[in-house]
Amino acid sequence: MKFIVSSSALLKQLQHISGVINNNTVLPILEDFLFEIEKGRLSVVATDLETVMRVQLDVEAKENGRVCIPAKILLDSLKNLPDQPLTFNIEKGFGIEITSDNGKYKVPGENPENFPKEPQPDDTTSFTASSLALLTAINKTLFAVSSDDLRPAMTGVFFELDKKGLQLVATDAHRLVRYKRKDVSCPKSDSFIVPRKPLSLLKSALPINEDEITISYNSNHFFVKHKNTQLSCRLIDARFPDYKVVIPSDNPYKLIVNKAEFQGALRRVSIFSNKSTNQVALAISGSNLEITGQDLDFNFEGDERLACRYDGEDLTIAFNAKFLIEVLSAADGDEVKLELSTPTKAGIIKPVEQTEKEELMMLVMPLMLNQ
Repeated sequence: MKFIVSSSALLKQLQHISGVINNNTVLPILEDFLFEIEKGRLSVVATDLETVMRVQLDVEAKENGRVCIPAKILLDSLKNLPDQPLTFNIEKGFGIEITSDNGKYKVPGENPENFPKEPQPDDTTSFTASSLALLTAINKTLFAVSSDDLRPAMTGVFFELDKKGLQLVATDAHRLVRYKRKDVSCPKSDSFIVPRKPLSLLKSALPINEDEITISYNSNHFFVKHKNTQLSCRLIDARFPDYKVVIPSDNPYKLIVNKAEFQGALRRVSIFSNKSTNQVALAISGSNLEITGQDLDFNFEGDERLACRYDGEDLTIAFNAKFLIEVLSAADGDEVKLELSTPTKAGIIKPVEQTEKEELMMLVMPLMLNQ
C-alpha cells in the first residue's frame, strides 16, 4: 500500500484527534493512529476505548489498505517538516517508509486487526445544531464539571433535550451552570451525561461558525459528526443529581455591577485571601460594593470598593473568589446581575443582556463568613 499526502494537512488533522490518546495506555496499540485508505480517501482513527475520533482527508492512492502507526513519533516528525508532499509506503510486515523531499524515515507499524472496533451508531436518535451553538454550550458549562471520580455523574455535562431546545447543566457541588439553547430542536424529551474529555476534544476540533453538525445518541453512546470529523464516546452510566432543588426560588436582592471591574477587583483582592479557601467577602450597601480578602495566618488584607446598582437590604456574603472569577468569565456582555437573599443561600449570577435564543444561569454556593 502506498499513498501521498500533504504534510501540513495531515498534521492539522492529527492534532485534532491526538488528544484522545492517553499517556498511560492499557494496551500498546492505543498509542497508535489507525490509518485506513479507501477510494483515495484517508481516514485516521484514535481511541482510548472510551472515546473514538476519526478525521478524513483526500490523498493520492491507487489501492485500499489499513495500518497502525505510532502516534508520538509521527506527530513529532510532522511538526519538524516544512509543508511538502510525503509518500507513505507500507510493506507486508507493516513496516512503514516515509519519503520527504530530502529524506527517508522508517517506522515499525502494527497489525490493524488488533485496533479496537468503533461503537456502531445503532438505534440512535439524531438532531442537528450549528457548530457555534454546540461549542458555546460546551464553553459555558465545561468549567463547572467536577473532577471527583467518586461522584461519576458530576464528572460530565448533563444534556437535557426536548422539542423546545437543548439544555446543558454542569456542577461540582460548589457551583452550578445551566445553559439553555432555544434554536436547537430535539425530536423528543431525553437526557444523558457526556464525559468531560470528549467535550474538551470537540472544542478544538469543531469550527466556530454556523456549519451544521449532527448529534446522535443511544442508550450507551454519544456521536457527533461534522464534515470530515467524527467523534463517539461512551455515556456516563449514572444518575445526575436533582440540581433543581439547589436553585433558590426566591432571591429578592438584586445587584448589578460592571463585569470587567468586578472580575479585576476579585483577582486583586483574592491575592490577599486565604490560599486554601480563596474567600472574599462582598459587603453591599446602597450603591457601594466592598470586596475584602484576608489571610489571618499572615496578616494579609486587601480591600476594594466598586460602584453598583443594588436593590435590597444591606448584606455581607462570602464566596470563593476563584469560583466567582470563572463563573463571570462565562457571562457575555458588560454587566452581570447577582441575585441574593441571605449569607447562607446560594447566589445566582446572570448576564444582564441575553439573546432570545439562549439563557444562562449560574449559581455559586457561599462560604461561612470569617467573623
